[in-house]
Amino acid sequence: MRIAHHLVSLFLLVLSITSFSLSGWSQHNHNFCHDDRAISRMEAHHQQEVFDAKASQQSYGYDIFYHRLFWEIDPAYQFISGRVTTYFRAVEDSLAQIVFDLSQSLSVSEVKYHGQSLNFVQTFANTLECSLPDPLVVGTTDSIEVVYEGVPDNSGFGSFIREYHNGVPIIWTLSQPFGARDWWPCKIDLNDKIDSIDIEVLTPSAYRVATNGLLVSEDVGSVHTLYRWEHRYPITAYLIAISVTNYEIYTESLVMPGGDTLEVVNYVYPEDLAYVQSQTPFTLELLSLFNELFGRYPFYEEKYGHAQFSWGGGMEHQTMSFMGSFSQDLQAHELAHQWFGNKVTCASWEDIWLNEGFATYLTGLSKEYLGTTQDWKNWKQSQINYITSYTDGSVYVENPTSVYQIFDGRLSYAKASYLLHMLRWLMGDEAFYQASQNYLNDEDLAFGYATTADLQAHYESESGLDLQEFLNDWFYGEGYPTYYITWSMANGMLDLQVDQVTSHPSVDFFEMDIPVQLIGGGQDTLVRLQHTFSGQQFQLDPGFEVEEVVFDPDYWILSGDNSLVQIHEEVAHADIRVYPNPVRNRLYIQSELFVESIDLYSIDGRMLSRFTVQDYQVFLPTESLTPGFYLLQIHHSGGVLGRRFVKE
Repeated sequence: MRIAHHLVSLFLLVLSITSFSLSGWSQHNHNFCHDDRAISRMEAHHQQEVFDAKASQQSYGYDIFYHRLFWEIDPAYQFISGRVTTYFRAVEDSLAQIVFDLSQSLSVSEVKYHGQSLNFVQTFANTLECSLPDPLVVGTTDSIEVVYEGVPDNSGFGSFIREYHNGVPIIWTLSQPFGARDWWPCKIDLNDKIDSIDIEVLTPSAYRVATNGLLVSEDVGSVHTLYRWEHRYPITAYLIAISVTNYEIYTESLVMPGGDTLEVVNYVYPEDLAYVQSQTPFTLELLSLFNELFGRYPFYEEKYGHAQFSWGGGMEHQTMSFMGSFSQDLQAHELAHQWFGNKVTCASWEDIWLNEGFATYLTGLSKEYLGTTQDWKNWKQSQINYITSYTDGSVYVENPTSVYQIFDGRLSYAKASYLLHMLRWLMGDEAFYQASQNYLNDEDLAFGYATTADLQAHYESESGLDLQEFLNDWFYGEGYPTYYITWSMANGMLDLQVDQVTSHPSVDFFEMDIPVQLIGGGQDTLVRLQHTFSGQQFQLDPGFEVEEVVFDPDYWILSGDNSLVQIHEEVAHADIRVYPNPVRNRLYIQSELFVESIDLYSIDGRMLSRFTVQDYQVFLPTESLTPGFYLLQIHHSGGVLGRRFVKE
């Protein structure tokens, strides 16, 4: 999912329902009033106890292999009437009850089982508990039907929304993360994908229905039309969606690897048709790119498509992304999710980066491969600036019941994408892309669920690296590093010292290979330094006189406020001891040579103080210094020597 401006902001809905009649369309008339209300996107946060209770149930004792979903919807009214038939397999012995997640705002009129009505209870925990007449043994396959209706609540990023475009009503759904239960009886866990679904929607004939899979029939009547769709790939509940309005439809196509033709079907507001048609050819370019980098589009036997809806961002509903706009970035992000998020779905909301980090990074890759060099550079710079705008924050979601934390644009999207970018730097392109394909094609993960550990295993296997320390720092840890590099050139040799401070105490040091560009005399070279501790010194023979040192010119490393300073040293290896380092209140300088004076500089080269010494040892007061890196120029009987220290 792409959130507009990467922000989860307060989303106000006003539901004003007056009495109405659906005679001739539904079997019942529905007369009721509903108070106006302001509903925040954070509604799911208030369901923590409910979600925790649900999570403890695991799969509720059964596995779903098929849903037949029938809904009656008129966009003129905020209302749904439905009939959901669930085919399941018992996965625990003596299964006596079938439990669905379903909001209390929806009223269940009947639960049918083998043609008989079952006893059922709708609970305050937003579940529907259906008692079976006889317990089922493990492995038994069976089915159950729920008949219900009502005005859906909205506890996700929309759940079930009625709005207008150009004066025409639209109803659309968006269930991620916990909103599916607001409009149909389902399982909102992340451990049971539905193997196959059929969707039927009855709506007034002025409207068309966009949803998952392939449209197989339209039964057009004088008043209403019944649309039938089928989807034959495993799908998780939050990726099932419908949108109903007066769509115009057009189709584009792409010849896929192997010769199959993929249809890209676009459901668009009539007033925006010409504009959208000018934008969506970019999706075909993206499909070709992602096919090449990550393997064939996962749902190639059916379709890919877009459905326009009234939201600032987008949502990667399986085979049909719902689009609030048609920018190139949004097209790339939502298409990328068909691989990362839909084919392989995060197994917990703590691991949402497996969905959103990849989708964000593939948006960046679209600029690297399909844009200009400047486009790619700008994308990387903007991500770094966004991530480092605050000093804290973990990619790992500590509170998976908080919508704000799950969909934190700076962390779950931007920082997660840069985590992948750094893994690519460490592994190399060949290993990174191959490992990503291996992850997507793993028979235990493909069209199922995955954890961070699953991705780690594939990346380690392909690269031969141990990535646990990397993940401890960058995935579980918070913040980012700041690098201070000082360098000098003498006798054809380049001396560098690389110091690092971290923006958050959860990580004491980010161990990373770092790229440094050396420039001089019309030549340049890029060196890769294995930086394993702060204060590490490197001596290099570049083969030319270095005039300039550039840290990370291609933006491989997430870092902020870095500094490079050249130190001119007349005596390169004098025996001078500077301690303790890091220091708090007193810094001691002890020398075999007679020290005449000491100049104190900030890391950016500003002179802060000059001390007259005239001795072999001295201490400098440092309690008033702000934490960070500092430079000393020590003037002694043999010349001038530079030293660095860290103030804690």
